[in-house]
Amino acid sequence: MVTSNKIVTAALALPFLLTAAPKEASALTIFVTNEKENTVTVLDESLKIVKTIKTGMRPRGIRITPDFKEVLVCIGDDNRLDVIDTETLEITRTLNSGPDPELLDVSPDGKRIYIANEDEGYVTIMERADGKVLAEVMIGVEPEGMAVSPDNKITVATSEQTSMAHVIDNETFDVLQNILVDTRPREAQFTVDGRHVWVSAEIGGTVSVIDAKTYKVVKKFGFTIPGVNPELIQPVGIEMSKDGKHAFVALSHANRVAVVDTETYEIKQYVLVGQRPWHMAVHPDGSQLFVANGLTNDMTVIDTATLKPLRSVPVGRLPWGIAIKP
Repeated sequence: MVTSNKIVTAALALPFLLTAAPKEASALTIFVTNEKENTVTVLDESLKIVKTIKTGMRPRGIRITPDFKEVLVCIGDDNRLDVIDTETLEITRTLNSGPDPELLDVSPDGKRIYIANEDEGYVTIMERADGKVLAEVMIGVEPEGMAVSPDNKITVATSEQTSMAHVIDNETFDVLQNILVDTRPREAQFTVDGRHVWVSAEIGGTVSVIDAKTYKVVKKFGFTIPGVNPELIQPVGIEMSKDGKHAFVALSHANRVAVVDTETYEIKQYVLVGQRPWHMAVHPDGSQLFVANGLTNDMTVIDTATLKPLRSVPVGRLPWGIAIKP
């Protein structure tokens, strides 16, 4: 009887071991662009730096593909994208992005890349597989923000000098609408349900919430922080929580991240981070927010349940954007 129990226990343990093993192989990997250092810092789940990848000149915008196989980096001064293999952590190819790429996004099916060409006032749309350019869509002056809708039907691009958000039809490449927002719009971000797109305005100090069907601004709100000069409160990066209930807005020279209720637009909290936070990324399980702080050369990790900063980790010089591989 004792022998039988041991056999049963061993038999039950075997499937557990077999299923547990792959979990180690898919550990979290964090990629941070460093604009002044011309590198991408790679960290593991313990927030230890595992590699520093040398890139072209002035890496800024960064996105991971939906299949998590590649990280795409905008190389502004070299007019290209550097493509990093997420397994080997090597740059395997480059793509001709058009002049001065700043931010980019990837279609939900992973087939297309949408790139803001800041110097020339257009959006480059290309095939991810071979870099074939499908269109160059003229929009306003100094394009920056770029967001593809969850249903893959439209892309919203912002233009800093024109103070507009531009809606592009992903099938025809036509500009469907030019929407006036506030001064110097920086980033566009769709809500989890795809109903709205949020656009930050750095100099205007506001976020505009745009209906993704009517293209009307349904809400515009700003931020007030006691003891902080209003001119320093400059919304830039926006990220949505995994459950869609909150938005995180990086406030640049205010050195804080605002946590906003996506239904009521109430500011729940301001989280103190490093100096000049710009862009962020949410942990794949939603438990943490990673914030790139440009002037302190570090990354702050925030617990999304308690809204408390957990720690700050040194990265490279002038960290700009973050992408995460689960």
